[in-house]
Amino acid sequence: MIDTPKHWTVRHFSQANPAGPGCDSVPALLRRLADTVEELGPAEIQHVVFESEMTEDGPRWSGTVYFHLPEDC
Repeated sequence: MIDTPKHWTVRHFSQANPAGPGCDSVPALLRRLADTVEELGPAEIQHVVFESEMTEDGPRWSGTVYFHLPEDC
């Protein structure tokens, strides 16, 4: 029988491209998020959300990663 948690917690972090020129670079944001996910170690990624905010330099991209760590179960 599998133990079912009495509560469900999802960890998360958000990151964005720096304001100014280059804030519209989706590849830069993906690299930034990927580097942080790798630093987490053996995390189970639950969900990734991307959004943008319009600025004078173009859309400023950000992302939020929702995840679980092994000790969360």
